[in-house]
Amino acid sequence: MLKVDVNCDMGESYGAYKIGNDAELMPFISSANIACGFHAGDPMTIARTISLAKADKVAVGVHPGFPDLMGFGRREMQLTPEETRDYMIYQIGAVQAFANVASIELQHVKPHGALYNMAAKDGKLSKTLIEAIKSLDESLIVFAPPRSELAKNAAKAGLRVAQEFFADRAYDPEGNLASRKEPRSVLADPKIVAERVVRAITEKTVVATNGAVLAIGDVNTVCVHGDNPSAPVLVRDLNKQFKNARIKMAPVHTFL
Repeated sequence: MLKVDVNCDMGESYGAYKIGNDAELMPFISSANIACGFHAGDPMTIARTISLAKADKVAVGVHPGFPDLMGFGRREMQLTPEETRDYMIYQIGAVQAFANVASIELQHVKPHGALYNMAAKDGKLSKTLIEAIKSLDESLIVFAPPRSELAKNAAKAGLRVAQEFFADRAYDPEGNLASRKEPRSVLADPKIVAERVVRAITEKTVVATNGAVLAIGDVNTVCVHGDNPSAPVLVRDLNKQFKNARIKMAPVHTFL
């Protein structure tokens, strides 16, 4: 039976502002990427999200991003290697501390938004991210796009890499995530999402925005964005379709 991890970006509420449906999503996923306070989240939200994950036996990971609350971490920033390293250590360390208090181990690191997209293409940036991760904990798994600079440099550094597929995002003809500025770049139809996820896992392909069929390689983890209003419906439907397709959902550290 094929195994796959389902991850979701969580802990993105901030003070009086609620983003996502963490409590509703948690029972239907296997890994949670927790915001660290830079692009979203705050100390209380980190603690609550880890508590929710522990209760549902969901693996916990870190979701570090650019220091950009106003732009939700989706705007590119130009940082020095020293800034990048220290921002990574700061954010991972924050979630790591709350995980220690809750007596659970961190599973992974998944950069957020613009940081993720830039590190996928920028070898120098990705190396800096990997060096920061490795300096804290060499057992952490790195979530990255297949064949990306981030995936390559993590593997070269001896870290485990979980190749990620985005369930609710369209892909452009080059195999990158389609810009959120483009129409239909964010997917909300449960049937369409489930079909493309099962295809990605079993056939290792995805249909791009121009209709081309792209080879994507092995899929270890599938992301559903927590701030997608359709996320609760999408994850519930994915669970049903996995059973029909004989795919088992499990935290990525259990099979990678």
